[in-house]
Amino acid sequence: MRIGALIMDPNTNSPIVVLKGIESETVLPIWVGAFEANAIALEIEKIAPQRPMTHDLLKNLVIACGLSAGKVVVTDLVDNTFFARIELSDEDGQPVVFDARPSDAIALALRLDCPIFVESRVLELSATSTKSGDSSADDEEGDQPIEEWPEVIG
Repeated sequence: MRIGALIMDPNTNSPIVVLKGIESETVLPIWVGAFEANAIALEIEKIAPQRPMTHDLLKNLVIACGLSAGKVVVTDLVDNTFFARIELSDEDGQPVVFDARPSDAIALALRLDCPIFVESRVLELSATSTKSGDSSADDEEGDQPIEEWPEVIG
């Protein structure tokens, strides 16, 4: 998947990262925190901060440790909260896997130029959640139904 948009939810005033299928019309909205949205926006716009931000530091750490970027995978959706993992490999090709919040995983994926995947089960769960109209999530990365696509963050 790729970043389709970074938008603001007018109802909650929370940022949403919209993942879009590369060869499909699949769309997955993920509500994220303001700091994570900022980190994603800076990398999308290729704006270099004066000092490294946390995700830049993580990128530098990955490279300094001799790790190679593999992929980022959004792995689960439980109680309106998304889960992800960052898959790297060491110099011997052995996997090095970390659990992460999707927003952090996406921000790092953009910096490491690695692909973003979503488990098909997550897409199914998200579609079911959106259709049911369940908007009870208070978590920053919860899935909430989209009634209208708000303005793109710019």
